[in-house]
Amino acid sequence: MDTKLNSYVLFPSHNDGLALEKVLKDENIKYTIVPTPRQLSTCCGISIMIDPNDKVNVEKLIDSNPDIKTEGIHTIKRKKRNWFG
Repeated sequence: MDTKLNSYVLFPSHNDGLALEKVLKDENIKYTIVPTPRQLSTCCGISIMIDPNDKVNVEKLIDSNPDIKTEGIHTIKRKKRNWFG
């Protein structure tokens, strides 16, 4: 199995997640809205998954948009299963 790192931005509410989505889209930063991994939190239920290499840029965007509340950016290892070999 290969190990891959994923970074997740967690939010206290869906509205904050949607607000950051708009900022990321405007800045052409790749992201995916995903359910929050249970090992990280049982917060609002959604999080935004970003490339760990974009973490510093996303932190700067969050800092420059104080109306967007987050519960931090967390990076975890995800095991990728090879189902076909």
